[in-house]
Amino acid sequence: MFTGIVEELGEVSAMARGRDSMVLTIKAKTIMSDLKLGDSVSTNGVCLTVTEKGSDYYKADVMHETMNRSSLGKLKPGSHVNLERAMSAEGRFGGHIVSGHIDGTGSITSIKKDDNAVWYTIAAPENIMRYIIEKGSIAIDGISLTVAKVTDKDFSVSIIPHTIKETTLGEKRVGDIVNLENDLIGKYVEKLITISPKKSGNIDKEFLLRNGYI
Repeated sequence: MFTGIVEELGEVSAMARGRDSMVLTIKAKTIMSDLKLGDSVSTNGVCLTVTEKGSDYYKADVMHETMNRSSLGKLKPGSHVNLERAMSAEGRFGGHIVSGHIDGTGSITSIKKDDNAVWYTIAAPENIMRYIIEKGSIAIDGISLTVAKVTDKDFSVSIIPHTIKETTLGEKRVGDIVNLENDLIGKYVEKLITISPKKSGNIDKEFLLRNGYI
């Protein structure tokens, strides 16, 4: 589990590609201080397991499903990636609940300066847009951000200078693909309200009225 607060920018130093998978080697500093084999690292928002490590790098397998769901396959040696270690129990929860399980990708359609902030507009498919709400949370390449505007086909976020400096967003251009993870809460609520309670039908307004919730 992660919070979406990026700890540092790592750099892809090698990519060993298989037919439908690859092994990534990432150079890093900050996160290596206590990283162990088997630990999880959010790498551009994708939860990857450390399979090998040195003093300034770690390796992780990227399986076929992850290649299909994310933009990791578009990385190349020298690419920067957002890195975050799994949340510790005693740490502050600065962002929102991020699992590192990508729902899909979106495309940056607009980048506009607004005084000291920068607006990014991202187009996404319907299966992702359905869970995005104004003032809700979204993880973009593993960065916890607040949605400022929403339409049927895209959403916008306003980014402060610190976030642009400390993450890969400052390197992004119109047309770039980003990894998107919806807020977990909306997906769980949708799943639960489609389950039929015993002898009560679906959970709807009538069911809630009968059971004293409204």
